[in-house]
Amino acid sequence: MSAAQLPLDLGVRPAYGLEDFIVADCNRAAVAWIDSWPTWPSAALAVAGPAGSGKTHLCQVWRQRTAARVVEPGALGALAPPELVGDATALVLDDIAGPLPERPLLHLLNYLAESRRHALIAAREPPARWTIALPDLRSRLAALPAVAIGAPDDGLLAAVIAKLFRDRQLPVGAEVVDYLLARIERSLSAAQGIVAALDRAALAGQRPITVTLARIVLAEQE
Repeated sequence: MSAAQLPLDLGVRPAYGLEDFIVADCNRAAVAWIDSWPTWPSAALAVAGPAGSGKTHLCQVWRQRTAARVVEPGALGALAPPELVGDATALVLDDIAGPLPERPLLHLLNYLAESRRHALIAAREPPARWTIALPDLRSRLAALPAVAIGAPDDGLLAAVIAKLFRDRQLPVGAEVVDYLLARIERSLSAAQGIVAALDRAALAGQRPITVTLARIVLAEQE
């Protein structure tokens, strides 16, 4: 790429609206659970799936519907449940990963149940598989309803690739999407990675995103 320029990382704001969420077989059960709120049988629902599977998007859809407060996992041990919840009727706990502050999490779940509020918990593994030392918390988490988001099929992966390009306001033809679909790893995180790489390459070379550019970028990654 002659006369290349250094691409500036200006950040990308993903489209997280309800209309932007793509429903497919791999996430249909999770969507049905989200739609069934507020008649959940428990104070919390857990959504599990690999990185880039759409958990954060689903959390944002539910947050917009419920006016939920987003709580960072690191805040669990810093604030008491009433302070964490405030006047919100729902909470989002996204990207939960261990080790967790176990007793504060148990107190939060108890508080939500007692005050008839709800939380949506997103993690890579369902809570029943988390390594938990506190017996009461382990029992409470094992009893939570949990739904998995599975691997994307071709239709969903193609739609996500097209959406990722739209999020970056990049005009790309269907032939580019088809080319990538046949060659990348079958995961949404791989789709995110190749779209970001193509964006950088197109900006650096001051050229459109074409099958030729996709071939070059994929070859460089290999």
